[in-house]
Amino acid sequence: MPGGLSGRKILITGPTGQVAEPIARALAPVNDVWGVARFSDPEARGRLEAAGVSCVALDLASGDFSALPDDFDHVLNFAVVRGGDADWDRDLAANAEATGLLLSHCRNAASVLHCSSTAVYQHQGPSHQLRETDALGDNHRVMMPTYSICKIAAEAVARFAAREWNLPVTIARLNVPYGDNGGWPAWHLEFMLHGHPIALHPEQPNRFNPIHEDDIIGQLPRMLEIASVPATIVNWAGAPSSIEEWCGYLGELAGLEPNFVVTDATIGSVTTDNTKLHELVGEAKVGWRDGIRRMVEARHPELLKP
Repeated sequence: MPGGLSGRKILITGPTGQVAEPIARALAPVNDVWGVARFSDPEARGRLEAAGVSCVALDLASGDFSALPDDFDHVLNFAVVRGGDADWDRDLAANAEATGLLLSHCRNAASVLHCSSTAVYQHQGPSHQLRETDALGDNHRVMMPTYSICKIAAEAVARFAAREWNLPVTIARLNVPYGDNGGWPAWHLEFMLHGHPIALHPEQPNRFNPIHEDDIIGQLPRMLEIASVPATIVNWAGAPSSIEEWCGYLGELAGLEPNFVVTDATIGSVTTDNTKLHELVGEAKVGWRDGIRRMVEARHPELLKP
């Protein structure tokens, strides 16, 4: 494991998710890794247990942690509920209240990484690189009505937990994670394969900062090292690209033509200033073109030319 993160007892929430599952599988061989989720998918649980992860089925929002130890060295909070039906009570409980209940239970940890999202920022268009001090807002409402507000609420709870229990916390605002385990570019590839249109916001280009799962895993040790009281807040992102660019490259690799449709019913650009990330943690090492090609090789090798 890069950075010497070994021999630790680590709790990962949401370990069946796109981002957290590769993390759990990477950490498990050299750490005592525990995963907490509802585990409604037996196959996903089986993959984690086969990798050496101790799985505990529970609902974080319930507040019942009796089945879970409280002596973890580190907590990686990747659990998220993306309600599409605007059930605010459920989604605030599952995202914000659950964060507080979790960190109360694990208040003696050496450090916590709380995974947030750049969806917390107020939309400012493709030309503005968002800094950690920029205005927050309801960025993703058009696609996920509760997502941005719940993420902001969860950040506030994590900040409270750091100060209340002197618990070192890093709040990492993740941009577009992707890799062999999926992500937004992987969805776009599936759309292209099945002839579905790919939405573009009218403010073009549609710019984001994709970050490969290898960089997420590689930067984890340092993300835990910079945890502090009050909480450290940092963007978690790679080099800039755009939907137009990565779909064009997917088309070159797979011999497909992306079918774009311009609509207000999608999120606009969320592109970040990564100065603080580079100073505190370092730069991403996987370029987006290399990462996209590797993603295609892992998920659809039959599409690539010899």
